[in-house]
Amino acid sequence: MTVRIGVEEEFHIVEVETGRLVPRADMILEKLPPQTFTTELQQATVESNSGVHASLGGLYGDITGTRRLLDAAATANGLAAVAAGTVPLARTADIHPTAGRRYRHMVDEYRMVADEQLICGTHVHVDVPDRDLAVRVMCEVSPWLHVLLALSASSPFWLGADTGYASWRTMLWQRWPTAGPAGCFADAAAYDAAVRDLIDSGVISDAGMIYYDIRPSAHQQTLELRICDACPRAETVVLIAGLFRALVTEAVERLSGTRVPACAGRHEWLRAATWRAARSGLEGVLVDPRTRHEAGAAQVVRGLLDRVRPALEAAGDWHTVRDLAERALADGSAARRMRRTATAEDLLACTDLAIAETRGQTGRSRRTVADPAGHLTSPEPATQDTPGPRPARLAEH
Repeated sequence: MTVRIGVEEEFHIVEVETGRLVPRADMILEKLPPQTFTTELQQATVESNSGVHASLGGLYGDITGTRRLLDAAATANGLAAVAAGTVPLARTADIHPTAGRRYRHMVDEYRMVADEQLICGTHVHVDVPDRDLAVRVMCEVSPWLHVLLALSASSPFWLGADTGYASWRTMLWQRWPTAGPAGCFADAAAYDAAVRDLIDSGVISDAGMIYYDIRPSAHQQTLELRICDACPRAETVVLIAGLFRALVTEAVERLSGTRVPACAGRHEWLRAATWRAARSGLEGVLVDPRTRHEAGAAQVVRGLLDRVRPALEAAGDWHTVRDLAERALADGSAARRMRRTATAEDLLACTDLAIAETRGQTGRSRRTVADPAGHLTSPEPATQDTPGPRPARLAEH
């Protein structure tokens, strides 16, 4: 049976004419179905939740349909949605936290870490009904997660400056006390005990603030990928979802026959590998999990494809994922495309590009970005492939 997947996407809300973030999430959400869209810590961000899907085609139709709904609600107010780790012209003056006791506590407790949470990510959920197994799978797939980050990298600019990184969102995100590699746990009880210890320490207030690169969902029977930037192109989301599902499927099959964790320890290199992926994206070297040495990004990505090919073929995803991966390598990361546009024009044009790609456009101009009717047609949204709960939301953050 094909393992089901779902996706959460976070979107920046910007003013079309200036490219600046605007705190209008509540206004936009009034026009959108609450079972699909919700708030985030900052009022300049909206989150969407896909349905649960067995096929990548169904997921793609869902994502593109959801993006069209959000685009219509935003353009009705002279605004636009941007799926990217950061937007180039963000300012800390754009800070307007969403109302609520939990968010207020986060702002008061974490100060600038929360104040500068002007970032967006893509989260992928994969069904793993056995929670003990899900916790053990975390350890097995963690060495490959930085490759998925490199594929998603879309945040080269911060507060109007080029950071030199492909994913500056990663650098900002890792300031939270529980962000980064998850580590290894023998079973769900060991993981839950570690979470309780963190809550009891007072450093975090609840389990929803476990921001590991991968974690078992607190509300669904899923394993959740959290390392990736938001992706301007919906196709990149599908690529990452397909690869992550294949990694999880391969690990589940490998671990199902033993109760002994396969982890050999020494995971200190994972944070370094994540830093390298955030720095380079697809345009430089990555750490190859097979050797823990530097290698070209294309070599590492193709190594991941080779590793999970049996799982991709079993799910009927091989040709789709391979073709999407080769296109990603040929086109480069979103960070590269944004940088090239900023160099040729300016940061506002860079924002226009991100808006256009979020809408599914292949080209970009000021006229079409500003025109609510100018977005291109993408596939109609698909219905859920199989019955079941929607992927978990981010527990108010």
